[in-house]
Amino acid sequence: MIFCRFQYEGEISYGLVENHAVQAISPDPFDSFELEGDPHPFTEVKFLAPACPTKIVNVGLNYRQHVLEMKHDLPSEPVLFFKPPSSILSPGEEIVVPKMSERVDYEGELGVVIKKRAKDVNADQAPDFILGFTCVNDVTARDLQKKDGQWGRAKGFDTFTPVGPWIVTDLDPRSAHIETYLNGERKQSGDTSQMIFPVYELVSFISQVMTLEPGDIISTGTPPGIGPMQPGDLVDVSIQGIGFLRNSVRKA
Repeated sequence: MIFCRFQYEGEISYGLVENHAVQAISPDPFDSFELEGDPHPFTEVKFLAPACPTKIVNVGLNYRQHVLEMKHDLPSEPVLFFKPPSSILSPGEEIVVPKMSERVDYEGELGVVIKKRAKDVNADQAPDFILGFTCVNDVTARDLQKKDGQWGRAKGFDTFTPVGPWIVTDLDPRSAHIETYLNGERKQSGDTSQMIFPVYELVSFISQVMTLEPGDIISTGTPPGIGPMQPGDLVDVSIQGIGFLRNSVRKA
């Protein structure tokens, strides 16, 4: 199944995507739900970020080649950091380059959306706690990241976490191809099979640190090829089996 959040005639709902149309569901996809009303063609709705997380847990340095391009040592455990829910951006909306940064980068990633409360789960149990998967752009003010030595400011600005366009439930996260395009030119290309710490291991590890709640998002790291975006650019994160997340860029 494919779930989304969307706006139709001013009303925001969760929906089920099928045959290039969206049908509202109630109350949400995290438990049992019912279909409501008639399906709406894609052209009549605005897709929103597909989840409303209590937290966004990001994994840094999770692809070997990205670790090398960043000139870090390979991690022995997952490197975790947070992005605030206020950083979430819907598909089609604008990434805003903040005035205090001179270099803002794209980082295409696979996002994991949690289905139910998860605490101290093991890797074999992890699939039962996952609703599905989505595209994430872990936008980063690279100059501020280097300046601060920690990542909170560099990754926490409003609009710095584009997510979408929807949540796909039947994706195999062990082998999904990820690409990022800047103005139509491919910049990143990788596969989740190249992760240092695979998705199910990440869910288990994070759940041993903190309780994951329904709708929480885990962004699982980026393949090599990161680079800067400029105002006026168009960036697409494409994941095999999900689709693409597109956002434009503007200056604050």
